[in-house]
Amino acid sequence: MRDLALISRYTSRMRETVDKAGSEGVAPSPLINFAPAAFVGLWATGFIGGKLGLPYAGPLTFLLIRFIAVLLILAPLAFFMKATWPASKTDYAHTAVAGLMLHAGYLGGVFSAIHHGMSAGVVSLIVGLQPVLTAVLAAVWLKDKVTRTQWIGLTLGFIGVALVVSGKSNLTHADSMSYALALMALCSITLGTLYQKRYCPNLNLVSGAVIQYSACAVLYLLLAPLTENMQVRWTGQFIFALGWLVVVLSIASIMLLYVLIQRGAATRVTSLFYMVPPATAVMAWLIFNETMTGWALAGMALCGAGVLLVVRQPSQGDKAK
Repeated sequence: MRDLALISRYTSRMRETVDKAGSEGVAPSPLINFAPAAFVGLWATGFIGGKLGLPYAGPLTFLLIRFIAVLLILAPLAFFMKATWPASKTDYAHTAVAGLMLHAGYLGGVFSAIHHGMSAGVVSLIVGLQPVLTAVLAAVWLKDKVTRTQWIGLTLGFIGVALVVSGKSNLTHADSMSYALALMALCSITLGTLYQKRYCPNLNLVSGAVIQYSACAVLYLLLAPLTENMQVRWTGQFIFALGWLVVVLSIASIMLLYVLIQRGAATRVTSLFYMVPPATAVMAWLIFNETMTGWALAGMALCGAGVLLVVRQPSQGDKAK
């Protein structure tokens, strides 16, 4: 009972502060210094988990099972934590639309690209340009200012992707399809991020996830039977991959982000996202023996530099431009 009381007290404190996202008033602890890097490391394993499980189920079928499993955990958690819910049907609709782009479109594109043969490292590289594309679209849609340094970062990022693509001298139909799917994932998560920022500024992380995963599950219940045979081979590797993606990625990562928001360290996560593609590439090399050409490695370095320039805090000189 003592442990239950501690959990209840802790979630109560989190509940009181999560709606104050961005607050810097909570004193940092030594462990919080490592939390952003841990979050990014967990994010990188999502590409690996997807590749581990995809030989045993179609991408949409795999994701449908993942969405349902996550809901079975998050829905009771939202009730236990007494999470706040949207105030109107319009807010519910906006939350669902954002979720369809952030999860169904993004994850569907990533998993389908890997299913069509794209390496986990290259997929993570392409979708890792999301901060770059977000900065540009935010300037158009949300009227955010893009500094000269960020424009340089944008240019470097897309040159980097061009170098990665140029490493394949002969693109097959499957290659072209996988690149198109990865680009769809990039556009989907970018638009979803901007949409959520615009229409769901006070979204509760846990209840919002329940709404968004529910919308994704309904969509995939309609799409998966039309595009796949929905057969699953329940091997040990598939169960491990599914469990990892559900518990570690969809649950633990959300809770870790929850703590980062509480501690005022959420902005530090963004500055580390440029490390996701290299981390994924190293994991994919160790686990799947994926290799990259010299051009691809150069492209990855340029992409990392580009994203770093986009997400870094602007200097006073940049702000003045």
